[in-house]
Amino acid sequence: MNIKKSILGIVALLSITMAAKSQVKIGFEVSFKEPQAHYAEVEMNISGIATKAYVDVKMPVWTPGSYLVREFAKSVEGFGATSNGKAVKVEKVNKNTWRVFNAKTNAVKINYRVYAFEISVRTAFIDASHAFLSSASIFMYPAGMIKTPSTVKIVPFGNWDKVSTGLEPVAGQKFTYTASDFDILFDSPIEVGTQDVFEFNAAGVRHEVAMYGGGNYDKERLKVDMAKIVEQETAIFGENPNKHYTFIVHNYAQGGGGLEHLNSTVLGASRNAYGSERGYQGFLGLVAHEYFHLWNVKRLRPIALGPFDYDNENYTTNLWIAEGFTSYYPIKVMLRAGFANPEAFVNSNLGTIGTVMNTPGAKINSAAESSFNAWINPAYRPSENGNNTFISYYTKGQVIGNLMDLEIINATKGAKSLDDVMKAMYLQCKTLKRGYTDAEFKAMVEKISGISFTSFWDKYVTGTAPVEYAKYFAYAGIDVVNENEGKSVPYFGASTGRMAAAGGAKVVIGSVARGSGAWNGGVNVNDEIVSIDDVPAEASIERMAVITNKKVGDAVKVSIIRDGLKKELNVILTANESVRFKATFNESATPQQLAVRKKWMGI
Repeated sequence: MNIKKSILGIVALLSITMAAKSQVKIGFEVSFKEPQAHYAEVEMNISGIATKAYVDVKMPVWTPGSYLVREFAKSVEGFGATSNGKAVKVEKVNKNTWRVFNAKTNAVKINYRVYAFEISVRTAFIDASHAFLSSASIFMYPAGMIKTPSTVKIVPFGNWDKVSTGLEPVAGQKFTYTASDFDILFDSPIEVGTQDVFEFNAAGVRHEVAMYGGGNYDKERLKVDMAKIVEQETAIFGENPNKHYTFIVHNYAQGGGGLEHLNSTVLGASRNAYGSERGYQGFLGLVAHEYFHLWNVKRLRPIALGPFDYDNENYTTNLWIAEGFTSYYPIKVMLRAGFANPEAFVNSNLGTIGTVMNTPGAKINSAAESSFNAWINPAYRPSENGNNTFISYYTKGQVIGNLMDLEIINATKGAKSLDDVMKAMYLQCKTLKRGYTDAEFKAMVEKISGISFTSFWDKYVTGTAPVEYAKYFAYAGIDVVNENEGKSVPYFGASTGRMAAAGGAKVVIGSVARGSGAWNGGVNVNDEIVSIDDVPAEASIERMAVITNKKVGDAVKVSIIRDGLKKELNVILTANESVRFKATFNESATPQQLAVRKKWMGI
């Protein structure tokens, strides 16, 4: 009887707690009094919180999809609060948390300003022409209430007349949107201004494209070609999980990059690059990459990437899948959509393999390690020694995706491919309502292929084995040779650049390759190279006749200036071990090789 009463009491308490949480209402209003000075004014209203003497509100320290702690709180100023029209005490308790003492009143109004002046797809930027709100850097959340719904009202400035976002609009309330929880809000960027907006339908989904910054793009051509990409990628997974999707495109004199979101993306582009075939193809490739994330990482995701901890780093060893495979697939999609030919497809994949094999860090940094160390890697924190210690999980992951695809197709004699793995893992994550583990992904690869991938994982995922490019491309009847194999080319081993200086430009070392003559001989980054064997240094040391006319093992005298002091170093030239591939489609390919080739390319 007592046990029954206790259980009923607990149930009642939980019901009261859940009811209290459901009564909490959170609303934001964002306005722009001084956009020319790069500020957003944020008003945050919280009601239904009369259970404590205070409420803590927090600003995320990072934004999902970009694995760097950016400390968004650094841009917040003028934080204050009122309750019932009276100012209440506020206290900052740590770097990204403000405590508002609301004295158990039912509602509190919080006001703060955010300085936004960093142009990227990951960070907020505001000026007199528009406002781009990267939501994790603009909106705060009450501690412990990540799952609470909220509304956002945008008050455009001056002649701004459009708002573009993946958030759901509130019926009858102009420029007002709702998010079912803060994960959704933080995953929904907002563009405010006079952007050029056009739409197209593909895979049963309405797509909005919001172009800021002008440019020589052809809207009608983009509608057709972007739709082709959407259709091809949807076909891989069998369904498109959205009702609507928003592309926010920032066109600058020189722009690039992209960041994925649940039903939107932000793309950086060069406004006058659409007119060239290379520029246009580059933009479509970026569209294909970010749209593929709609499934891969946003829904088919590593288990560590959601629910998110917005206070700390979120570690995973699977970014080689999340980002690497998303770099591999656009190449396939561009081929299938008719924007590339088989030769370009093969050469693009071989080019990435070459990048990996020519990066010294690939010999010591595995794909899994690269992923885990994303938060401190040179991609976001450039380092002069980065190439020697790190390999990008984008490029290594792209190579793994390529090899895995060919291995699966070959093992199944053209019946299955990596497409089948991606679709199955997407459906598994959807069914289980959680992300996958590394072991689960490997198990699915083995289930689809019917063979063990333990050795493959040991070589390419957790290991640093050289890429067996000839073996894998031979599966598809493609012969690949390294044109540099057998050559003995002398190699100094340092990148250089010209730096302006009094009396003329000087040649300065930018990086030194591990194991090269320059590395072994003590050449340092930031050294000014005066001469080599008394020949004045040129910007490209490797192309100097004093180097190219030498033999591997020869020594050169290098005169440098370091910290204002002249020094002479003895550098023994090593062999250039870089690879350069040439591919040939074998005209005598076997029926199985032809079947693999057809399945791989999808044409």
